[in-house]
Amino acid sequence: MFKQYYHLTKPGIIYGNLITTSAGFLLASTSKNRIQFMLLVGTLLSIALIIGSACTVNNYIDRKIDAKMARTKKRALVIGTIPASRAIAFAIILGFSGFIILGLYTNFLTLCLGVMAYFVYIVPYGIAKRRSVHGTAVGSVAGALPPVAGYCAVTNNLDGGALLLLLLLVFWQMPHFYAIAMFRYKDYKAAGLPVLPVKKGTMAAKIQILLYIVAFTVTGSLFTVTGYTNVIFLVVIMGLGLSWLYKGVQGFSALDDKKWARGMFFYSLIVNLSMSLLLAVGALLP
Repeated sequence: MFKQYYHLTKPGIIYGNLITTSAGFLLASTSKNRIQFMLLVGTLLSIALIIGSACTVNNYIDRKIDAKMARTKKRALVIGTIPASRAIAFAIILGFSGFIILGLYTNFLTLCLGVMAYFVYIVPYGIAKRRSVHGTAVGSVAGALPPVAGYCAVTNNLDGGALLLLLLLVFWQMPHFYAIAMFRYKDYKAAGLPVLPVKKGTMAAKIQILLYIVAFTVTGSLFTVTGYTNVIFLVVIMGLGLSWLYKGVQGFSALDDKKWARGMFFYSLIVNLSMSLLLAVGALLP
């Protein structure tokens, strides 16, 4: 039973966000010339609980959609192994605990960012993904706020670094999610979700993927241009962006779009991990 509740929180999403949140926190820590360990622990724990709560609510809201998709039709709320009322109670406990810890350990600005991310993920994104091809963009904003919260937990300030983090994560998420939508095309079509490949075709998705990768690469370079990271960061982030772009261009001649999209998805994970390490370590190097 514990395992079923654990999966309600979508742990993959939690772990991915904790990596980027840590990167934002460590990037901001360079301005203080020290890492506040307890603040880092409190920030990560609270954000993990908040994301777990939001994902549990999302599982509750999406249970009818999940029943139509092969990869989600066996989720606990779909087959009834966890009653809906208990899932909501679980989400409330997680969310309440997370916001209390976030408020106690960080600052009012970071708490507001946590509330905003929670709200955007559940309400605007929950509505938009059912009705509009732009639902992915709405969801990307919610996904980009945790690293900004990590940054602001240290600085208590929405400055240029916070803005660059927000843009970088939005631009990373768009090709990441479009790739998912391509190799899970049948699932999204069966569920009636108007994701870009279903609504406008795979060619439109491939073009958008390239545009967002370019935006990601340019934004990454701005961290060095504006003085937040060193030249090593610039060289490596440009290399990551250009190699990702090259893989994106290969999609136009791919014989198997599903295989290509899956490869793009996995490469985007490599980019995300590398980007986060670069932000954390590159900011600390002279």
